[in-house]
Amino acid sequence: MRISSKTIHSIHERRSDFPSLTRTHNGQPVAYLDGPAGTQMPRQVVDAIVHYYTTCNANTHGQFVTTRESDALIESTRNSMATFLGAVGGHCISFGANMTTLNFSLSKAIARRLCPGDEILITQLDHEANRGPWLSLRDQGIVVREVGIRGDASLDYADFRAKVNERTRLVAMGWASNAFGTVNDVRRARELTYKVGALLLVDAVHYAPHFSIDVSSAGVDFLLCSAYKFYGPHVGMLYCREGLLDQLQTDRLRVADPSAPFRIETGTLNHAALAGVNAAVEYIASFGQGSSQRERVVSGMKLLELYERHLGETLYKGLLRVPGVTVYGQPFSIGHRAPTVSFTIEGRRAKEVSAHLGDKGICTWDGHFYAIRPIEVLGLLDRGGVTRIGISLYNTLEEIERVLVEVRRISQT
Repeated sequence: MRISSKTIHSIHERRSDFPSLTRTHNGQPVAYLDGPAGTQMPRQVVDAIVHYYTTCNANTHGQFVTTRESDALIESTRNSMATFLGAVGGHCISFGANMTTLNFSLSKAIARRLCPGDEILITQLDHEANRGPWLSLRDQGIVVREVGIRGDASLDYADFRAKVNERTRLVAMGWASNAFGTVNDVRRARELTYKVGALLLVDAVHYAPHFSIDVSSAGVDFLLCSAYKFYGPHVGMLYCREGLLDQLQTDRLRVADPSAPFRIETGTLNHAALAGVNAAVEYIASFGQGSSQRERVVSGMKLLELYERHLGETLYKGLLRVPGVTVYGQPFSIGHRAPTVSFTIEGRRAKEVSAHLGDKGICTWDGHFYAIRPIEVLGLLDRGGVTRIGISLYNTLEEIERVLVEVRRISQT
C-alpha cells in the first residue's frame, strides 16, 4: 500500500511539534536518525511533564489535592498504556525505571516457580535485556537454550520448533530486532508454547514505536516496552496477562500493595514521566481517526507505519546501490519489517562512518546496540559492528538523501 503525497505533507507539518528539530550542527539541520536508541519528544509530552512538576508533584495515597491528582494520573496512564497495547485494563500494566530492570525483576519472580532442569528458550536475535536476565538463571540449574538465526538476521523457525519441548517453561523473544529490523512471528511462537504449556514473554521495545499491538489477540503472557522509544520519557512498561502477576513471588517490601499491577513495582514511581507517557499515547492517537482512543491509536500507528516504511525502503534500496556497502537484514519486499537499516562500508569501521555522518549533522549509531549476540553470530563484532539508521515519524526523504550522499562520499575515499 502506497502513501499519498497529501499524507506525507500532513506528517511533515507535525515536525513543528518537536522543538529539537530546530537545532543545527556545523551549519546543517540535525537529522535525528537515532530513534531506535530513543526518539525525540514532541512539545505536548514536554508540556505534560512540566505541568505535573509545576502544579502537582506529590507522592501518592494521601488525603490532599495534589496527592489525589498523582493517584489519578498514575491510574490514567495505566489505562492509556492498556489502550495502546490492547490489554483488558490498566490493572495489567506495571511501571518501572526501564525495561531491563523490570525484566530482571520478572526473571527472579519466575525463577521461584522453576526447578533445576526446567528450560527457558531465548533467541540469538535478541537485545541483551531479554537474554541476560534469563541466562543468569543457569546458576540455579535452569537450562537456557537459544534459537539460532539465519544469515539474513531472521530466526530459524525449524530450530525454534526443535527446541520447544515438554520441559520448556518460558519462551522469551523479541517482536522486532533493534539491530536489523527483523519482525518475528509471535503468533507462530505462541502456537508452539501452547502445545507444551509454556509461557510467552515478548520484548516489544523496538516493535511498539512502529506497529500497533494487540496483546489480547497475540495471546502473549508478558510484554515489555519503553516509552522513550515512542516519543515519551524514560519509563519501562510491563504487561502481564490478567491474573498472572498475582501468582508470582516478586521482590517487594511488606508495606507495598501485594496485588497486580503494583506487585512488581518497587519504590516511588516517576510521576512526571508517567504524565509524559500519557501524553505520548495521546500524541500517537492524534494521527488517527475513530470514536475511541483505541481506534485512534491503531489507525494512527498504521499511518505512521506506512510513512516510515516509505522512508525505510528508500534508504535500503539507496544503500544497496552504493559500491562497497553491505546492507544487513531482510529486504522490505518481505512485508512486515521495521524501518531500521544497518550496513557496513568496505574498509571502514562503523564508528568511522557514524563519526563522518555526525560531523554532517546526521545522528546514527554504531556498534552492537546491546544486541551483541546477533552481531557476534553474523561475524560483525570484531569489525566494530554496523552503522544503524532508524526511521521515526519526524524524519524526511530529504534527510534520507543527505545520508545517501554522505555514504557515497565515504565509499569513494
